[in-house]
Amino acid sequence: MSVYLFATLDTKGPEAAFVRDCMKELGVDVTVVDTGCIGEPSFDGDVTRTELFAAAGTSLDEMVALNDRGAAVTNAAKGAAAIVTAAFKEQQVDGVFALGGSAGTTIGTAAMQALPIGVPKLMVSTLASGDVRQWVGDKDIMMLNSVVDIAGINRVSRQILGNAAAAMAGMVQHRLGESSDDKLLVAATMFGVTTPCVQKAREVLEAAGCEVLVFHATGNGGQAMESLIRDGLIAGVLDITTTELADEIVGGVLTAGPDRLTAAAAKGVPQVVSVGATDMVNFWAPDTIPQEFKDRRFHEHNPTVTLMRTTADENAKVGAEIGRKVAATTGPAAIMLPLQGVSAIDRAGESFDDPQAREALFAAVRENHGNVELIECDHHINDDAFAEAAANKLIDIM
Repeated sequence: MSVYLFATLDTKGPEAAFVRDCMKELGVDVTVVDTGCIGEPSFDGDVTRTELFAAAGTSLDEMVALNDRGAAVTNAAKGAAAIVTAAFKEQQVDGVFALGGSAGTTIGTAAMQALPIGVPKLMVSTLASGDVRQWVGDKDIMMLNSVVDIAGINRVSRQILGNAAAAMAGMVQHRLGESSDDKLLVAATMFGVTTPCVQKAREVLEAAGCEVLVFHATGNGGQAMESLIRDGLIAGVLDITTTELADEIVGGVLTAGPDRLTAAAAKGVPQVVSVGATDMVNFWAPDTIPQEFKDRRFHEHNPTVTLMRTTADENAKVGAEIGRKVAATTGPAAIMLPLQGVSAIDRAGESFDDPQAREALFAAVRENHGNVELIECDHHINDDAFAEAAANKLIDIM
């Protein structure tokens, strides 16, 4: 078993050596990659910094002459990703370990994000106790808080780094193999306000012999789904809950970025797409809502999440985006519209009921879906009939 260990050997050399030796004692081969730039390394890496920057398309001499720490970190991250990708293609990487502060975390996680889900990835970081989304992204990266700075081996760092080394050794030595009874994988998107729909659709798909992966449409969930589709692991997509597009367009906190709803189209993966929870944009607690939105209609989902009703104009933009993106597909697809409401709180008598906004959403989809089949259902999104129709449509086109 071979683990690639990324560290700046000019500033984190003794700590990297400690982790390396711990893993070797546990029977794991370790390839140390030196990601430093300025100071002298405390020992030579198996992959030198010269090789690292060459892999990034530049040179160590150029980085030293430039004397720009930001540029050095950016290029080290690029080189780290290139090196581990090449090694993985040669079946030389069973896991990736990195340690460091802000620079080390940026570099190490760049290497980890270059690898597919399932390859063990462990980042020991001084930044691991806060919001780590920018480093984890849509990959299965384990972030371990270093508690103390990674500056010497002491009674605290010894325990944390030793545990981390043991965890990595355990992961690479005891990985689960492929199952002989693996079924076709279907990806589905769900929010709390579309849960009944997805649960019912999942029952139908599983009865048809599919395995369903449900992604929580909170930004990271949508990104993870798109990543798995691009990796070729998904046979069909039931994209019921496209709410992340509303956050991207309006400015909410749960956006999955501009590439949401593009992977299945690009890969030609069969997809059935709906407009679940596009009646809302997400913010945190009320005091975090931008001033420009203070006069809008809100719904307190829980003490930490506040929902804002999308307007007719915003819904028109979301509908157009959905229509255009699905219309670009290279494979079979359908768009399904639940005419009686798109979320649990968008129906007659509920807080986000707004027929005008719904119609603006639907009209924009109608105008932009191109040659993709458009199915309009006189149901609410959480009605069993709608869920069954969506699941059966996906089964048909798969």
